[in-house]
Amino acid sequence: METHPKKTRARVLLTSVFGPYAQDDEFGSRAINPMELYHNQVTRAQGSFSIRMFHRSWGIMMIQANISAPCTVLDFPTRASFAKELTENCYDVVGISSIIVNVGKVRKMCAMVRELSPKSVIVVGGHVTSIPGLEDMIHADYIVRGEGIAWMRRYLGEDAQKPIHHPAIVSGMQTRVMGISLPQRRGGTAATIIPSVGCPMGCNFCTTSAFFGGKGKFENFFESGDELFDVMCRIEAELGVDSFFMMDENFLLYRARAKRLLELMKARNKSWGLAVFSSANAIRKYSMDELVELGVSWIWLGLESPRSNYSKLAGADTKRLTRELRESGIRVQGSTIIGLEHHTPENIAEEIEHAVSHQTDFHQFMLYTPIPGTQLYREMAEQGRILQGIDPADIHGQYKFNFVHPAISRDDSRIFLDLAFRRDFEANGPSLFRMAQTVFQGWMRYRNYADARVRERFAREMKTVTTAYGGALWAMEREFAKVNREVSRRIRLLREEIRRESSVVQRAAARVLGPVMLWTARREEKRLLAGRTYEPPTIVQRRNWA
Repeated sequence: METHPKKTRARVLLTSVFGPYAQDDEFGSRAINPMELYHNQVTRAQGSFSIRMFHRSWGIMMIQANISAPCTVLDFPTRASFAKELTENCYDVVGISSIIVNVGKVRKMCAMVRELSPKSVIVVGGHVTSIPGLEDMIHADYIVRGEGIAWMRRYLGEDAQKPIHHPAIVSGMQTRVMGISLPQRRGGTAATIIPSVGCPMGCNFCTTSAFFGGKGKFENFFESGDELFDVMCRIEAELGVDSFFMMDENFLLYRARAKRLLELMKARNKSWGLAVFSSANAIRKYSMDELVELGVSWIWLGLESPRSNYSKLAGADTKRLTRELRESGIRVQGSTIIGLEHHTPENIAEEIEHAVSHQTDFHQFMLYTPIPGTQLYREMAEQGRILQGIDPADIHGQYKFNFVHPAISRDDSRIFLDLAFRRDFEANGPSLFRMAQTVFQGWMRYRNYADARVRERFAREMKTVTTAYGGALWAMEREFAKVNREVSRRIRLLREEIRRESSVVQRAAARVLGPVMLWTARREEKRLLAGRTYEPPTIVQRRNWA
């Protein structure tokens, strides 16, 4: 690989693809696929109760923090702001990061660079690079597959093996629910920590595993609990946070690192909350008390069909596990695939009911989708089952099949996906209600726990439940009576339990907030039905800039 002639003196622009995003256009944006992870893949059927937020492009932020060259990160640009950045600053390198669905935008951005900044070297990275024949579809100088920090360091003549510097990243921004924008106060949102990339489990459909080398391949940025703890302490101080979103595909699988992190948290009296990804078999390596003491307050857990034969579920009673986690105050984000090979129109309703019966706090449903680069894609391509002529913008698991299923048609796949989201919402109620229920159960169980750090964390979480949630539950109880009276009754019972544990001031606040939140939720519902969408703001960050 060549090194840029200017090395670390090269001026670098790292950018995500241009917006707007939540609309149908010729570049690959889709109204069904907005730049809002939760609303897009998890709470999309929950109307005004859907949790809506934006997440920054963490990959380019990580690269910027780990090179010595003057570097700009341009996140969520418009075409106009991208053009302005190219013409007002002389860039030697322009890096564009994208997922597969936005390949049309990557093509357009490459053309814009050629026109507006013809001396710039164009580097394209991200999951879009998994598309077969991408080299012939876009006009780029380099297409980088896999982890990008080491590649960019080598290209700029730096030591690719230097320790990773983790930037301070706020996990979400512009959170909105029930028609209300939540305040963006310092420390109010968890920080994102990326301990590693890749996944050792290697499920055949997994784009993350495939992108970083396949089954068993991953890159640990922080090998030990000591390294991880130091990073978390620094970011705690920088952002004022007390909770962290651990962006690691199976955080709990590395038990030695997690146990050492717990030792340090106890020694330094850290009552942090951790949101993690994990497999069922990894969770079972810990007792519930160990998880709680580690600060685990949220787990993203794969809950595929018991007939799917994925090793991450081997021997796991996932319903019992989910119940135990929630009773311990750990919110569960379930994830279930619709359209597995054994699914048929006759058994799909039963499979959906199995997923819904877990009563998770959140539930993501995704279509079984062979994404370019994955083992599943290769297998189906060899079998001649990949549908031709499907726009890459529609291959994302939230629309329709891109392959020939043995029993379910492409059009029916969308019907069954929508059914799953709707059924979960109607049977279990808004995720806001379920979260409040989980936090309350955890607080009741651990409020007198021996470890003061645990008591402190649950008291902190319970404070939110007894104030803002009180009003939200009042509104949800009344609004959900039109959908499922039994769920409305359960919301009322939880509200009454919380009320008994609340102070006079908290009770008064809930009474005042309830009618207000009911009004804002109904107003938001009308806006959404009228086609209202949300877009993230354009963000410009410069480092080592003169």
